Amino acid sequence: MNTIRRRGRLGVVLAGAAALVVTGLSAPAAAQNDIPDVDEVVHSKNIGHVANLPKEGPFEGQDAFNSDIAFTKGHAIVGNYNGFTIYDVRRPNNPRVVSQVLCPGGQGDVSVSGDLLFVSTDYARTNDSCTSEAAPASNPDSWEGMKVFDISDLANPEYVSAVRTDCGSHTHTMVPAPERGSVLLYVSSYSPAPDLPNCQPPHDKVSIVEVPTERPQDAKLVSEPVLFPEGGNPGDGYSRQTTGCHDLTAYPEKDLMAGACMGDGILVDISDRMNPKVVERVQDNTNFAFWHSATFNNEGTKVVFTDELGGGGMATCNEEVGPERGANGIYDLTGSGDDSELEFRSYYKIPRHQGETENCVAHNGSLIPVEGRDIMVQAWYQGGVSVWEFTDSDKPEEIAYFERGPLSDTENITAGSWSAYYYNGRIYSSDIQKGFDVLHIRDPRTAPANSVRFDEFNAQTQPSYGKGR
Repeated sequence: MNTIRRRGRLGVVLAGAAALVVTGLSAPAAAQNDIPDVDEVVHSKNIGHVANLPKEGPFEGQDAFNSDIAFTKGHAIVGNYNGFTIYDVRRPNNPRVVSQVLCPGGQGDVSVSGDLLFVSTDYARTNDSCTSEAAPASNPDSWEGMKVFDISDLANPEYVSAVRTDCGSHTHTMVPAPERGSVLLYVSSYSPAPDLPNCQPPHDKVSIVEVPTERPQDAKLVSEPVLFPEGGNPGDGYSRQTTGCHDLTAYPEKDLMAGACMGDGILVDISDRMNPKVVERVQDNTNFAFWHSATFNNEGTKVVFTDELGGGGMATCNEEVGPERGANGIYDLTGSGDDSELEFRSYYKIPRHQGETENCVAHNGSLIPVEGRDIMVQAWYQGGVSVWEFTDSDKPEEIAYFERGPLSDTENITAGSWSAYYYNGRIYSSDIQKGFDVLHIRDPRTAPANSVRFDEFNAQTQPSYGKGR
């Protein structure tokens, strides 16, 4: 965890009362308020746990959080606060470590394009090297931002270049720009302060870094578009003030981006890649504390926004917090261009309560590519992994789940699934403490996804699938 400057790293959501009628599931123990034992694995009948590789080497420690995942050429690249690990998943039931790079800086958000890997650094460091040390963010010479690696040899990644960005890079979103012979990285960061020389208020912008695909060593900051020229949500004591964005998800084929920006959910027109334009903005000051991330459905007619209630370390998957605060928000997208509108339809939260020592929140997930249905797999930290359907925006329901019991039954230790994504027939979960998990869902509703294959997959750069692909 960053002891120099903390910018609201994870997120906390809660499980609501077990009121959803879920088909195809074994009765979850927590429906009777039964919490699994420490490290006990429980799951629905239609999902199997086929592999786990524990954290190893310099990533073994409790503070070395596993974070996001990107996929390329049958390999999963798992970010970590201390760097990243590349796994060969071409035999998904028998994954293996190919390489590991020690390059501390938190939180290690990753994306991939061709032979290039991009890694976010969000904690102030003494310099941009992989041997840097933690530094006060109040030091004007401290560094944080984007790092670029050449992964043409997956067994021997090569550090190529780095670009400093204001307030660092909490997350980033890769958007291909083949017409420019480059890729663009939309960098999200937030929480400026007057005493932080490299993170000054106001910070109502994103940073765009351009990386030439043939000369990645020439990566540079090319634009800093302001998304909230008149300021974002001022905050009201429950909803967070908007001072930047936490996460952006692009749907390049549709020239759209959805942004989760602290106190605001936004829809962005990116037809002019260098000049993104906010065309719709929504707030939920009753139930959303911190807009955390976003996912489009395949048709681009819905957006699922997630909340980050509590900062990621709180036990809020319980009856006390309730079924709406901290949940996913499902919005239908109507109209187009400047006439686009986001219409709220419902909330979704896992229907299992978690223990007092379990941090639990809706976090990173992706679509399961089933044409004609809206199905998503999603990480919930110590709430585990949930597969749920929102084809009917008003009646989301869980299809499958996997979780472990608490890491500890005496203290609240940050743990659980940070990211859970579907890639080429399996679900892959990056567990903060337990390492790399592989799950196999066997359900008629998700079966069509088994035939969909992507060579490269970044959850925040959504591809299309099906007949329109």
